[in-house]
Amino acid sequence: MIESILLWAIAILSAPFYAGVILRVKAFFGGRKGSPLFIHYYTLAKLFKKGSVYSTSTTVIFKLGPLVSLATAVTALLFLPVAGRPPVISFTGDVIFMLYLLGLGRFFTIAAAMDTASPFEGMGAAREAYFPIICEAGMFMVLILFFRLTGDLRLSAFFSGNQPLAFWLAAGSPMIFVVIALFIILLTENARVPVDDPATHLELTMIHEVMVLDHSGPDFGLIEMAAFCKLFLYSALIARLIVPFHSGHPALDVAAFAVALLMVYVSIGITESIMARYRMDRVPKFVLTSFALVFFAAVITLEFVK
Repeated sequence: MIESILLWAIAILSAPFYAGVILRVKAFFGGRKGSPLFIHYYTLAKLFKKGSVYSTSTTVIFKLGPLVSLATAVTALLFLPVAGRPPVISFTGDVIFMLYLLGLGRFFTIAAAMDTASPFEGMGAAREAYFPIICEAGMFMVLILFFRLTGDLRLSAFFSGNQPLAFWLAAGSPMIFVVIALFIILLTENARVPVDDPATHLELTMIHEVMVLDHSGPDFGLIEMAAFCKLFLYSALIARLIVPFHSGHPALDVAAFAVALLMVYVSIGITESIMARYRMDRVPKFVLTSFALVFFAAVITLEFVK
């Protein structure tokens, strides 16, 4: 239990660092030196030193949004088997509970945006509510596939120990479709290119960033930290699939997991460097690709297993 809590704390503390890797990769492709890897720690420290400004048109919902967003993201990490080690909390059906936790955080973020009565934030909230709904189809298809292969509905049963390797042995090459689908879901759920651009400043084209325009100081810091934790969660799932081996030695497992996680974040940076953002009418087709990939992977795999 102590090891699990320690890994959970490390996951939270290292999430901003890995997000900084994306900036360095994008800077490399742009021929720039880029910001320090610890830039997000400096930014969070600066934000928490400031004060928050609240509009007279907002209610308590606006203040609850950042708190609930971070609380749900941090709680979701309790179910994550970091580096294949046992998670802090595990029970049958916890993977569904975790997804609903993330949905609760999204709901309060959207509610906080709507609470400002800003047309721009309302527009971003509508997009934020629409695209993740399409992601849910692909995500639950992944759960159906993993459940049929393991007979379990615990996240630890999917990603602990050598179970990811067992998925590759049972499914074979269709697991590549699952990895690609999860990567598409990661980009969508975390508002990354080509679905959204976290670096843009044009309100008409923003999704997530336009919803938090009125947040400032510590509130904005909580939202940023929640985004880092959420990105870490999805990246960790993919990392366990691309490097599925488990030695049983804690130090080696953590080192291998850290390298695999670095590979995922570098892939995000490369994707954002070589791709342009899609038009809004093309985003649903891109997101639905994740469902199609997992659906075909499930059909092929389950037929092969039979």
